[in-house]
Amino acid sequence: MEGTSVLITGGAGFIGSNLAEKFLSMGRQVHILDNLSRAGVERNLLRLKEKYGGLLGVDIADLRNFNSLRRAVSRAEAVFHLAAQVAVTTSLTDPAMDFEVNARGTLNLLEAVRSAAQVSKRPAPPIIFTSTNKVYGALEDMRLAANGTRYLPESPEVLAFGVNEKRPLAFHSPYGCSKGAADQYVLDYAKTFGLTASVFRMSCIYGPHQMGTEDQGWVAHFLISAIEGRAITIYGDGKQVRDVLFVGDLVDAFLLGLKHIEKISGRAFNIGGGPGNSLSILEFLDLIEEVRGERPEVFFAGWRRADQKYFISDTRNFTRATGWAPRTDVITGVGRLHDWLMDSLDHGSAIFAEKKTGDVSAGVGP
Repeated sequence: MEGTSVLITGGAGFIGSNLAEKFLSMGRQVHILDNLSRAGVERNLLRLKEKYGGLLGVDIADLRNFNSLRRAVSRAEAVFHLAAQVAVTTSLTDPAMDFEVNARGTLNLLEAVRSAAQVSKRPAPPIIFTSTNKVYGALEDMRLAANGTRYLPESPEVLAFGVNEKRPLAFHSPYGCSKGAADQYVLDYAKTFGLTASVFRMSCIYGPHQMGTEDQGWVAHFLISAIEGRAITIYGDGKQVRDVLFVGDLVDAFLLGLKHIEKISGRAFNIGGGPGNSLSILEFLDLIEEVRGERPEVFFAGWRRADQKYFISDTRNFTRATGWAPRTDVITGVGRLHDWLMDSLDHGSAIFAEKKTGDVSAGVGP
């Protein structure tokens, strides 16, 4: 691939492949760096390669390989850093690997960008890094009340707008620590070394091409379980609240973030569906019943460590900076994801074949 391109680390995954397709559909060259560790993501690469051909370049490589990163960033006009170890549960099982991928891997990327700029004598490409709402910890000090289906914050401001970026960081779980460390490194490299970089602290993202599991991607995971008639295990009481964001709206946020990167550089933003796109697990079960005409079988288990009982993103700062706002409501977005999953099932997608090899029940603690 000649010339410069948009580099997307983790570009074969759910969010990365949606972002890559957006750029490719605009005629932009895209370079994906991904180690293909997530089951099934190679299908996303094949789909993009068949559709867009020479516009797409691919490196099957790992964040822990500095030389691979250095080669990739040397031809990047912009970097979207999405590659990560994404599950709290996996971080509890293997904290060292979680650190090496999320924290060390991000530092490798930052150093690769910085050194490439020094060698080429050209400005470093801008970076947008996908962090997580888990950097705020379990929010145990947030005073909550409960109605029949969800927790509600006692703070009128949080109830009206959600959690903003002034919330103190409080890393909890190895995953929270590794992503939080990466989050802070990106912001500091903007401050200390002058890189143009911004951080998106993302809430729950869902949409087509999401192969959710019980450890990550709970919206798709619930729908897949319901389609297959498998029971769902809920960790906690099901009144946990999240704001969910359709992946197309997130892609719009990425593009606007890049357009306004000078304005948002050195800043972190909470990115999610906001109060208008929030729901609890129990409420999502009601929505599944509405979409499918039947309610999945449910079992309850104990709370998972570091789970937040309530998190809704206050996105007003990003909206002020870029003009962005979510456009896809929950009912419409879940319907689109359900249609895509049903179409995948009709065409014999391996998404469902892979699920059949797992446990008979599924679980979530978003």
